[in-house]
Amino acid sequence: MVSSRGHHPGRRRAVVLAAAVMAALLSVTAACSKGNDSSWQDGAQPGSSQPAEPDTKAKATISEPAADANNVPASTAIAFETTDAVETAVEVKSADGEEVEGNLSADKKSWLPTGALDWGKTYTATVSATGDDGKTATAESTFTVMKKPGNTVAVSSFLGDGAVVGVGMPMIVKFGKAIPQGDRADVQRRMKVTAEPAQEGTWAWISPTEIHFRPKEFWKANTKVHYKLQTGGLPLGNGSYLRNDLTVDLKIGPALVMTVDNRTKRMTVTKDGKVIRTIKVSLGKKATPSSSGTMIVIEKKRETVFDTFEELGPEEGYRTDIDFAQRLTWGGEFIHAAPWSEGQQGSVNVSHGCVNVSMKDGEWLFGQTRIGDPITVKGTERKLQNGNGWTDWNMSFAEYAELSAIPLSDQ
Repeated sequence: MVSSRGHHPGRRRAVVLAAAVMAALLSVTAACSKGNDSSWQDGAQPGSSQPAEPDTKAKATISEPAADANNVPASTAIAFETTDAVETAVEVKSADGEEVEGNLSADKKSWLPTGALDWGKTYTATVSATGDDGKTATAESTFTVMKKPGNTVAVSSFLGDGAVVGVGMPMIVKFGKAIPQGDRADVQRRMKVTAEPAQEGTWAWISPTEIHFRPKEFWKANTKVHYKLQTGGLPLGNGSYLRNDLTVDLKIGPALVMTVDNRTKRMTVTKDGKVIRTIKVSLGKKATPSSSGTMIVIEKKRETVFDTFEELGPEEGYRTDIDFAQRLTWGGEFIHAAPWSEGQQGSVNVSHGCVNVSMKDGEWLFGQTRIGDPITVKGTERKLQNGNGWTDWNMSFAEYAELSAIPLSDQ
């Protein structure tokens, strides 16, 4: 009888064979490990000296308009977020495949169509975000624009295409009703002025129904100005919407600037920085002084009639034919020819507040000026009141910028 703890030739051979196979496998594994260290690093194994590559895959989401949204304003922008994107693109198409033109914002967080979308139409917005790995993520939102509302507010420009104006001319936009204070920034963000050559400037709310734009200094002579309002369909609350977009292209003329000094009773006229004429003037007498400040030529009339009986009463009022009249204030101050005061011009103030010049000088000056040319009157007893005419230049640029609904630093 053989004990189970005794020698068994077959079992011994099996154990030896298994040990040999295990040794061979360990040898192969060790050899592979020594020959390819990066296999551990690529797997981000603990203790590796090189960190794993970060996930750089781009992502995109659209926040407005929400998917399947209805009654979307025709002025809507596409608001979105992207992460890890080195390139961002936005495409908007109508249901019939027509592509909408538009532009990305500077911060690449929104996209605005170049014009209002069509009332009642369905559109699909697609935002594409491409990462540095070359892969592109997309987000889509299909939405429907509201039907045309019944309560719309007109937007208009004082100036039209092709106008040539003076270096002090503000860009003037008017609204058919008062724009609520809380909506003015939204409106202003849809308003853009481009000048060639470029010049710093700002919009300023002159009243709830009127907004102006002026540069920091007078416009440079011969500047080309383009301004665009993407306001069509913009909601104002209480069920009202701005009616239309607006674009204007115009030109600034030569730099003609008039300066009147009450002390010398003279007007100095410069053109592109050179004095081209000095004119004797008579300003407002003490009872009706002319305003001191910087004004703008608002309108020009070769012939007109001044009738002040209603304003001044039967004792002071008058009705007089006037030649070469150029309006400076809403209150009735003009530059105009005054043959009756030519003997006092250059020495005594006798007018009712206007800048009197001779017939000869009045005709010459009328032929030189444009709407928007500036005139500064100095040294009179009365200061010009802001709002009495286009008084955009009667304040510093910092004061003017305070009338903007958007801080100058954010424009």
